Amino acid sequence: MSKNIPENQEKSLEEAFTELDQMLEKLSDRDTALEESFQVYAEGTKLLKYCNEKLDLVEKKMLMLNEEGTLDEF
Repeated sequence: MSKNIPENQEKSLEEAFTELDQMLEKLSDRDTALEESFQVYAEGTKLLKYCNEKLDLVEKKMLMLNEEGTLDEF
């Protein structure tokens, strides 16, 4: 299902969100074994951390330095 994110390969946010949706479906499936649920949950938390870092980076790029040297939102 989901794979660990290699250090040298980045996913788009859309790909990561799609994968998170699939993980949520797997976790809500009553037929999913408990151990598999723990594994999916652990992978999901790693992927969520990745998404948060990507969103933080985008947010930082959205700030622009104005002529007075202060930051303005884009």
